[in-house]
Amino acid sequence: QVQLVESGGGLVQAGGSLRLSCAASGRAFSVAYAMGWFRQAPGKGREFVAAINWNGITTRYVDSVKGRFAISRDNAKISVYLQMNSLKPEDTAVYTCAAGPNLYGNFLYWGQGTQVTVSS
Repeated sequence: QVQLVESGGGLVQAGGSLRLSCAASGRAFSVAYAMGWFRQAPGKGREFVAAINWNGITTRYVDSVKGRFAISRDNAKISVYLQMNSLKPEDTAVYTCAAGPNLYGNFLYWGQGTQVTVSS
């Protein structure tokens, strides 16, 4: 029983900002899990975007979003966030929250995703 529910997606103009939220719940969820964000554009595969370790000290990002996106978490709220600034049309995708035991390839639980559309 792990449920991840994303929110905060929408339509934004290029250069604008958006903040995504992901709330976790369920007995199987551990506060020790790393959490991350992935995205998938139409016709393309899932792409890693950002991840954060269990205590929020360590983060990693795909090169294309470095300096523009910031991942954070609030373990008291069992939530993870993705602040997206200077958005570009190529950022358009369904963004999905994920959780797992570490930052590198062990994401076991996935949300349903939230649509982010960036217009030029």
